[in-house]
Amino acid sequence: MITRNLEQGMCRPLPAGTPPLSQAQIEAGLAQLPGWEYADGAIRKTFSFANYAATIAFVNAVAWIAQREDHHPELLAGYDRCSVAYSTHSVGGISENDFICAAKIEALCRI
Repeated sequence: MITRNLEQGMCRPLPAGTPPLSQAQIEAGLAQLPGWEYADGAIRKTFSFANYAATIAFVNAVAWIAQREDHHPELLAGYDRCSVAYSTHSVGGISENDFICAAKIEALCRI
């Protein structure tokens, strides 16, 4: 189930055997995250920046969020962009944790 205020949520441990979110739940979560999409078993978005320093500052901020939430994305950084992809390996798909972290990244971009 996707909570209404994802940005305020906290990731929780999800043991093996926890079912992933359904396609309907994934679509409901994506509706709360502009520009994010579901592809290749992950929710993902590419962020654009003015230069390399801004990109790396973003990567470091995402790493801080990932460590605090103990939920780590796949990152692909280039000179002026960074792609972020979340999935939850322990459930073999998408979990609410993925949406919580994506929402925290969106909040970071509003600062």
